[in-house]
Amino acid sequence: MEINPIIIWNAILSLVYAPLIYAIRSNANEIQRINILINRTREEIAMHYVSKSDNERDMDMLIKRFDKLEEKLDQVLNG
Repeated sequence: MEINPIIIWNAILSLVYAPLIYAIRSNANEIQRINILINRTREEIAMHYVSKSDNERDMDMLIKRFDKLEEKLDQVLNG
């Protein structure tokens, strides 16, 4: 009974490629998991911090109120 060299070669290739394919699949799954975590982090950061336009609007309102307070204070002191 002869051992066919093609069968041996196929066995060697299977032993080499099976772990390689498993490692590639594991890395792809890990990359997908990390992408999901990054997207969740971006959403959470947006919930906790104020946007630039909201900050500017709020600061403008605050400055207007301080201006009104300053005018009233000037009126009282100059009387």
